[in-house]
Amino acid sequence: MNTRQAAQRFADTWQHGWTHHDVEAITALYHDNATHTSMPFRPPHHGKQAIADYITWSFTGESDPHVTFTTPIVDGDHAAIEFHVHAHDNGQPITLAGCVFARFDPDGLATHTRDYWHTTDGHQ
Repeated sequence: MNTRQAAQRFADTWQHGWTHHDVEAITALYHDNATHTSMPFRPPHHGKQAIADYITWSFTGESDPHVTFTTPIVDGDHAAIEFHVHAHDNGQPITLAGCVFARFDPDGLATHTRDYWHTTDGHQ
């Protein structure tokens, strides 16, 4: 699978998976030994199970998410994909905007991903 196809599948699956809190569909995008870092100073999550645990934790308390991922920007085996989420977190409105940087193997699985994002409570 070429990187452009892998990146678009990644974006589409994350968009649908986040909207429906489908952790299994999302983690299927990752290589068994993948590494994911969420935010620059958090420790990385190593392996598909650790990534699944992090995603499950991330969805806790979130309801009614409206998620969009943009068309990936691809260079070599890397892609950058922006995302926006409007949801409720423990009943309060929240907006999240960010970007994921992903590297893919020849089979189209993510081997390394890194997120940068920011939230607002919707009152700004």
